[in-house]
Amino acid sequence: MINTEKSFDIHDYTEIFLRRIWYIVIPFTVIMAAAILYAFSLPKMYRATTLILVTPQKVPETFVRPTVTSRIEDRLQSIGQEIMSRTRLELVIAEFKLYAVEAKSLSREEIIELMRKNVQVEIKGKEGYFTISYVGQDPKVVTMVTNKLASLFIEENLKLREQQAQGTSDFLSVELNAMRKKLEEQESTITEFKKKHMSELPEQRDTNLKILEQLQLQSQNLNDNLKAAQDRKMIIQKQLSDMKIQMVSGPPSENSAEEGAATTTQSNLPQPPTPKQKLQNLEAQLNLGRNLLNELKSKYTGKHPDIVRTEKYVADLEEKVEEAKAYYIAMSNMKAKETAVSDSPLGASIQEMESQLVAMELEIKRLKEDDSKIKTRMAGFQARVENAPVRELAMVNLTRDYQNTKETYETLLKKSQEAQQAENLERRQKGEQFRIIDPARIPEKPIQGMIVKVLLIGFVLGLGLGLGLAFFREQMDRSFRDAEDLEATMEFKVLANIPKIQKKAA
Repeated sequence: MINTEKSFDIHDYTEIFLRRIWYIVIPFTVIMAAAILYAFSLPKMYRATTLILVTPQKVPETFVRPTVTSRIEDRLQSIGQEIMSRTRLELVIAEFKLYAVEAKSLSREEIIELMRKNVQVEIKGKEGYFTISYVGQDPKVVTMVTNKLASLFIEENLKLREQQAQGTSDFLSVELNAMRKKLEEQESTITEFKKKHMSELPEQRDTNLKILEQLQLQSQNLNDNLKAAQDRKMIIQKQLSDMKIQMVSGPPSENSAEEGAATTTQSNLPQPPTPKQKLQNLEAQLNLGRNLLNELKSKYTGKHPDIVRTEKYVADLEEKVEEAKAYYIAMSNMKAKETAVSDSPLGASIQEMESQLVAMELEIKRLKEDDSKIKTRMAGFQARVENAPVRELAMVNLTRDYQNTKETYETLLKKSQEAQQAENLERRQKGEQFRIIDPARIPEKPIQGMIVKVLLIGFVLGLGLGLGLAFFREQMDRSFRDAEDLEATMEFKVLANIPKIQKKAA
């Protein structure tokens, strides 16, 4: 082509096509003939297909939750990678003796890749059914291989689901054991804390306050009794001293008046409690202690520290009551003997005063000992009440961590039980399964796809090669075709153009 800047229209393209027709027809004809020969010389290929349905689990999910929750597409991709692995395909090839001819010229990896191309897995529905196809030369072998692949998919799905369910159950079991151990450690810590600070816990606060109030009341009564006993002792000592002086100096005529005055003075002073009154006070305290003990037994067990202490306190009161009874009886007998033995009224009075003085000293000593014991107990209960807020704060921290651990443990326990149920479901094959609906049948006709594909490739290749040769020949042609080619080459203006003269038939 001389004039490269020339614009072409449909007439020009038609002229070029007609001029270069043999450059297009000959390559096209040769390549199409070769493609036809090659297509019909290819071995016949057969395809077998099986349809597999994904059936849901037989037990409703509201009763047993499955642990395998992945989509069917994802599981099929995972199972497909496992089935299409080199190890699995080599077993299938060896079992059915596939690609015996190709094995002479191809390597093992190439044969594996060839089989992968001949196997096709296609998902047909979102809810779960898919097809497995295999292409080969022998229709019977193709059918058997397709069914084998389908059984491999089913077995691998069952194995995968069971492994996943078992793995979930094992993981939850390990986590549950670890959480149980942690929970037991926290329970042991709380138990040791309660044992160590049993009497200072918040739930014992009211009991401690009640006991403290009773001890304060007892201490007040003891102080009053001690003060009255000390006053009585001083009066007895004064009266005894006066009587001894009077007895030494000789009794004047005014003895009766002085005794009456002393008696009057003694009656005007505060009188200490008599042995009978002491006995009555101790019995009243014993009744209060027994009531408190009954109240504690209704709340706690028999080994509770407060119950043990209250029982000891009641036992002490019972001993004191017995001692008071014995003292009251002894004093009554002493007074009776003194009255019988004494002949002189003044001597009898002195003897009675000395006995009372000894009794007052013993009573004062006993009251001081009781007061010291009660104050010691009051200090102990006061410390318990003061330490209660600190123990409550520590107990709150321990209980909060324990509750969090307990909730986590209960959650893991529930999940572990569900995982074990799901594992049993998979082992009994009651879960989601692959079920063959349409097994592969022996194909009756070969597939036509390869012939059509080869013919189409030959058509496109022949047409492309013919058009390419025609275009190349046209570009290499340096002859003049019209006046524009002459003007572009010779740079002369063409004045006239003589058209081609063709002979007409006579």
